[in-house]
Amino acid sequence: MRKAEIYRNKVLVGWLTEVHPTEYLFTYEEGYYNNPAQPQISFTLPKNSRIHKSPYLFPFFYNLLSEGVNKKLQSRQLQIDERDSLGLLLATAKFDTIGPVTVNEIALENG
Repeated sequence: MRKAEIYRNKVLVGWLTEVHPTEYLFTYEEGYYNNPAQPQISFTLPKNSRIHKSPYLFPFFYNLLSEGVNKKLQSRQLQIDERDSLGLLLATAKFDTIGPVTVNEIALENG
């Protein structure tokens, strides 16, 4: 299992969790979810539900990744399989993203 904190303009929005390679969760942080002044993170992850489930990485997060030659280069330099979209997202979306969203991996204890 892998997990990340999701920030928008340095405000914690929620968590992205890979439960299994075919099960992903996005959970809004309770205070953010209950604050009507805070916008939904994307149109595909509306605040009509606190928890969203998907059998694949949510398109909103997938679209934060580089494409083509840049993706191949990042994959090679970071030694991450090009098909590991969440791994690439965790490695590349912490600081330098287009837009206000950043992703911070949470280290989980094994066992």
